[in-house]
Amino acid sequence: MLIPKAMRRRIFGLENEYGLTCTRKGGPPVPVEVLARYLFEGVVPCTLTPNIFLPNGARLYVDTGFHPEYATPECDEILGLVACDRAGERIVEELVRRVQRRLPEHGIAGHVRAYKNNTDSAGNSYGCHENYLVSRDTSFSYLVETLIPFLVTRQIFTGAGRVHQGPEGCQYHLSQRALHISDELSGSTVSGRPIINTRDEPHADAGRFRRLHVIVGDSNMSEVATYLKIGTTALVLDMIEDGFLARDLRLESPITALRAISADPRLRERVPLRNGRSYTALEIQMIYLEAAEDHDRRQGGDPRASAVLSRWRSVLAQLAADPMDARREVDWVIKRALIDRYVERQQSSLEDPRAALLDLQYHDVQSDRGLYHLLARHGEVERLVSDEAVERARHSPPQTTRARLRGDFIRRATLQGREFQVDWAFVRTISGEDSQTVLCQDPFVTYDERVEQLVA
Repeated sequence: MLIPKAMRRRIFGLENEYGLTCTRKGGPPVPVEVLARYLFEGVVPCTLTPNIFLPNGARLYVDTGFHPEYATPECDEILGLVACDRAGERIVEELVRRVQRRLPEHGIAGHVRAYKNNTDSAGNSYGCHENYLVSRDTSFSYLVETLIPFLVTRQIFTGAGRVHQGPEGCQYHLSQRALHISDELSGSTVSGRPIINTRDEPHADAGRFRRLHVIVGDSNMSEVATYLKIGTTALVLDMIEDGFLARDLRLESPITALRAISADPRLRERVPLRNGRSYTALEIQMIYLEAAEDHDRRQGGDPRASAVLSRWRSVLAQLAADPMDARREVDWVIKRALIDRYVERQQSSLEDPRAALLDLQYHDVQSDRGLYHLLARHGEVERLVSDEAVERARHSPPQTTRARLRGDFIRRATLQGREFQVDWAFVRTISGEDSQTVLCQDPFVTYDERVEQLVA
């Protein structure tokens, strides 16, 4: 029996890996491992394995492949997460500008660029990972079976878009990650890229919580896409935890469906279900949307859920009428409109190398160079968070989660000149050979007297 309640308070976060390049006139590119070291010089004590938590509660480090990665602090409010994700771009942009100024000190004359995307010119893929705190009481197999059809089809509004050179020539795809996903479930994120990663690392009370680690998504520039990516998934998880989703939408082959939907910008591809029926991605998304609307009504309604539902329905309606109608909200549509205008003006095609360059430049994090940022300045894409909110998120942690406790600890310990270590679930002060550690297992707790005593 459903017990009326508001939209569930849930912890979520985003991890974005950034592509990094440095080109120089008359010379080979700077090796990415060298560039990553330069990027973090003076930021962290050890440049071999850069890894630091910031006063805003976020984590900044270098991941596999020497990609700078920014993991947002724990958030429990969707627009707050959008601001924290955008703050990560500004932090990476600041690092890029800093290393650009210091390149001459290393005898290098070149141009450093960082891209918030998921593919490079060599065909490598790097990720955008989503984390959701879910109840340990929910069957994981039920959660996975019910959620995967949603994750496979949501790319119609979360895909970042891609000019893809394949055996059949140059094509435009909805998702940058779809062709690189090989499994439904896996404990690895490198050797086999799954839709859902099964590593059970909740960074919280493992008796109560599980961390759902979704790695099928693209890195988004559009704030609307980020908002919908997290907000709609949170609503579907609410329904799953309440046992509300009874309709069988299990796909015959999720990986095949993922790739087929990505390769069809017209959104007409039908994908088969195990029960023998077939639907388009739009139709499957409408089923989830209508179920979420019904669930919200039965729960008595909630303003946060209503805002997500309204935006979800609006974007799906635009995509159903004409996908290009969503060119203010959906990354793959915004980017395709840019490329289409260029191709038409130049009377060329997607084979034109400059079309691929436009694809890449859309994701440049430098606010005075990136094509997304150019569109934003001209009011051609929809914004959801203000520049002031992004600036606050750069320096201050969310005030309603454990990130506040961590961020305040880092700020105070730094001001006192204390040696310390932190991770998602602990803080530690170090004095000589002695250390004091406080475990912080509840991600909803914002104040802990034990932590106060460490820096008192």
